[in-house]
Amino acid sequence: MADLPRGAKKHAKIDDTWVLVCNVNDRLLAVSGVCSHQAKPLWNGRVRGGKITCPVHGARFDLETGEALDLPATKPIATYAVRVADDWVEVCVES
Repeated sequence: MADLPRGAKKHAKIDDTWVLVCNVNDRLLAVSGVCSHQAKPLWNGRVRGGKITCPVHGARFDLETGEALDLPATKPIATYAVRVADDWVEVCVES
C-alpha cells in the first residue's frame, strides 16, 4: 500500500469500467470512477470522511456503500471488492 498512502486515490480502467481506489484511514475502498448523475469522472473529487464529492456538480457518495448522499445525484455508484496481494491492489469488477 506504499503506492497508495492514507488519503490518496488512484483511478484505472479495468476492461471497460473506470474504477477509483481510495485509501480511507488505511483501508482501501473501490468504487466506480464515474458519477451516477451525468457520468462525469470522480477521480478529481475531494475525499473526506469516507465520502467523495463529484468535482462537477457537488454530489457526494459514500465510499463504502456507494450511496448517493446529495443532489443532484439520486442513484448510487458501484462498489467493488478490493484486496492487496503481494503489494498489488486487486479489484474485482464483475460484469
